[in-house]
Amino acid sequence: MEQLALVWRAMVLDRTSNADVRDLPGIAVRWADSRFAFWNAVTLTEAGVDAQLLERRLGQVVDIMRSKTRPGFLWLFEDLLGSEARATLATAAERAGLEFAFSGTGMAGDLLPIPEPVHPDLTFVRVTSDEQLRDYADLNSRAYGFDLEDGRDGLVGSTLWKEQVYAYLGLRDGVPVTCAGAVAADGRLFVVLVATDPEWQRRGYGEAVTRKALYEGAQATGLTRATLHATADGAKVYPRIGFRSNSPIGFYGLKG
Repeated sequence: MEQLALVWRAMVLDRTSNADVRDLPGIAVRWADSRFAFWNAVTLTEAGVDAQLLERRLGQVVDIMRSKTRPGFLWLFEDLLGSEARATLATAAERAGLEFAFSGTGMAGDLLPIPEPVHPDLTFVRVTSDEQLRDYADLNSRAYGFDLEDGRDGLVGSTLWKEQVYAYLGLRDGVPVTCAGAVAADGRLFVVLVATDPEWQRRGYGEAVTRKALYEGAQATGLTRATLHATADGAKVYPRIGFRSNSPIGFYGLKG
């Protein structure tokens, strides 16, 4: 949760100086109001939340989300909830006006450095131009089901991604088919926006390009610990690199 709040502060401010970046009691708002929904995020920040407090916080989250122009997600780290709150989460979310979108898993590991990765199908290139950022955005859009212009709104033109994120494309016969980034955050490398073109999934491309981003990030920074937020599919891959699961994450959007 702390990694999300830290990294997303930089990511949303990178898109607009008018981003809503607030740390409220029990709630962190990281909302760029971007067409790229991943840059519009709210998360709960307290540990041991009971059922009554959960109801109140979810109501506050819905009020925040309804005040925005663009849709986004509540990222809910379930291990922050007490046992009663976890048991009532589904009904509490529904009463508040939220609907479950998809699940994820927080993962971390003291796994760096790692050997420089190779894949027989891929050539790796670091993202340093807007054209490469557009390719990176398009891969994420195709992988996660966004319109291409939504992904481009989230990345194209970013100086942060070209200079501070160790962002890599994996090229197959010169065509970008996979991508991953890593950024230094509070003594760790945080892995962000890993995606593979649906046509080329299940070939080890996502794992290979994630290893490349981690390898280059570790070489540049000397950091040894890495964290990420995995989708259900990614959670099956990252243990092969050395990550271990910690908190389940539920992603929620506004109903309707």
